[in-house]
Amino acid sequence: MNLFNAILIGLKEVWAHKFRSLLTLFGVVLGVASLVGMSAIIKGMENGMRESMIAMGGADKVLLQRQAVPAYQEHLADQAPGRTLVDVVALKQGAPLLRVISPEMAVPDVMVSRGDKRASPEECVGVWPEVLEVNLHTVEHGRFFNALDEEKAHAVCVIGTGIRDSLFGDPDEVGREIIPLGETIQINGQPFVIVGMFQHYASEQDLKARALRRQAKASTNGVETKKSRGWGRKGGWAFWRKNNTLYIPLNTAWVRFRMAGDLDGIPDPRLSDIDLKVKSMEQMELALQQAKNVLLVTHRGIEDFTFQTQESQVDNINKQIKNARLSGGIIAGISLLVGGIGIMNIMLASINERVREIGTCKALGATGVDVFVQIIVESVVLSLLGAIAGLAASLLIVDLLSFIAPTGNTPIITWEAQAIAVAFSGSVGVFAGFLPAIKAARLEPIQALRYE
Repeated sequence: MNLFNAILIGLKEVWAHKFRSLLTLFGVVLGVASLVGMSAIIKGMENGMRESMIAMGGADKVLLQRQAVPAYQEHLADQAPGRTLVDVVALKQGAPLLRVISPEMAVPDVMVSRGDKRASPEECVGVWPEVLEVNLHTVEHGRFFNALDEEKAHAVCVIGTGIRDSLFGDPDEVGREIIPLGETIQINGQPFVIVGMFQHYASEQDLKARALRRQAKASTNGVETKKSRGWGRKGGWAFWRKNNTLYIPLNTAWVRFRMAGDLDGIPDPRLSDIDLKVKSMEQMELALQQAKNVLLVTHRGIEDFTFQTQESQVDNINKQIKNARLSGGIIAGISLLVGGIGIMNIMLASINERVREIGTCKALGATGVDVFVQIIVESVVLSLLGAIAGLAASLLIVDLLSFIAPTGNTPIITWEAQAIAVAFSGSVGVFAGFLPAIKAARLEPIQALRYE
């Protein structure tokens, strides 16, 4: 039997019953659109989470965090020293498997201002230069702190582009790049000179969107045809956090903001964070054990600390993505099966209408296999037409979602998801046409010709 002719007959049958075929295809269209759309959303989430993890320091970063003392040490809770520079010095000397050790001292209740403008940094901390490697920061303009700044506790700072936008103006709004090196800002009422500014951090999708907006603005002689959404949190939380970072020398944070202490006037030498990077991912467990042994000595055996690795975040990301794909695949699969049942019903109805036609074909020499193949082909053609319409619908759905709720995790349609959707749709077509094809192939020519 000629496959091309079978496909043409299938298309003619669909065209002959346009409205009925359209209703039948609706289930397949929804199934394919939901499968591809769900896959695009999950892919966007996966890319966003992985980009955020990399932006926050990469898989080899370890956070030394504070924790409540274990139950058996509760009587020693008031003696817990917390994280201090003593720990940093000891780790540098006693944990050779650690590549970088970066202490941080947060400035409490921070308020940054310049004239009548205010900025609320996500973090304002005193740091050492090691923080650049730990948090993967790049100073694009100016410089970072040097040994003299740290020793003399100079009132200097390095800011992110989000701080710049709040205090000096967004380049997208003012029409030019602003580099505020040498400018003075107030941090909790104390003057600090800006000596450096980080590069702007954003996801790949956000960078492309920004480039397109600039091209559109240039083509319209500086007049934007669409209101810019700015940077905000659209680029993802991790990028937004890095853009709203303000660093000062660690010793400056201690002398100017922590030495005076709280209301009781007691100085607070504790660090807010100690970030670590290991020399080798293969030796992660050994490196953390070295660090734990050192800290147990400096903390006099009090275990008021814990380690949080990025590796655990990778496992959480993979688990979330796996669960989302499973649930999305089940939902889309059910939709396609419902569409397949609709195709089966319409094919059974079509066979009842074409009994005499099938009898005539068999009387002229067509075999049961020929009839079986013809019905299967018609069912697959119907299903694939629904798949094509579903792919088009998925593009519209993804664009609509991106427009209504723009995020840093822009949905990404992959060819793999489209291929799986089309293949699954074709399989559903074969499944839906199997029972009707058997029924048609078993018709006796004489009885079929006498059918009224």
